Amino acid sequence: MKANTLICAAALVAICASQGAVAQVAGLQPLGGTVEQTNALLKGWSVRRALVDEPVYNDLNDKIGSIYDVIISPDRKATYAVVSVGGFLGMGKHYVAIAIDHFEIRDGNLFLPGATKDALKSVPEFEYNKLEKATKPHKVSAN
Repeated sequence: MKANTLICAAALVAICASQGAVAQVAGLQPLGGTVEQTNALLKGWSVRRALVDEPVYNDLNDKIGSIYDVIISPDRKATYAVVSVGGFLGMGKHYVAIAIDHFEIRDGNLFLPGATKDALKSVPEFEYNKLEKATKPHKVSAN
């Protein structure tokens, strides 16, 4: 499996290099989809830019953590946000998965009503599925 992945990666690098590859920029070059799909992409938003590393506050406006990840269920819906709590310079962080419907957006900020840092730290830590790579769903083609 790893050999096939390496061969595919090498072939992709060779193709890109031979075509003078440049970064894809939405709206400036075709992305391999229909016009409708490209327009939908332009109107969409980036989870990385909009949510990941964004602070999460409680009702007292205390920062209680930050968004670390967003979990997408097999039906393609965002179901949980993984919140990192505590830690210093990336050490000792505690990760908890919180259902998306528990969050509120107020004035462009994420709130978790009734939560505290201590309460989140007391929740059992979230762990990624160790079989994630083996059970990872196939990517859907834009074509």
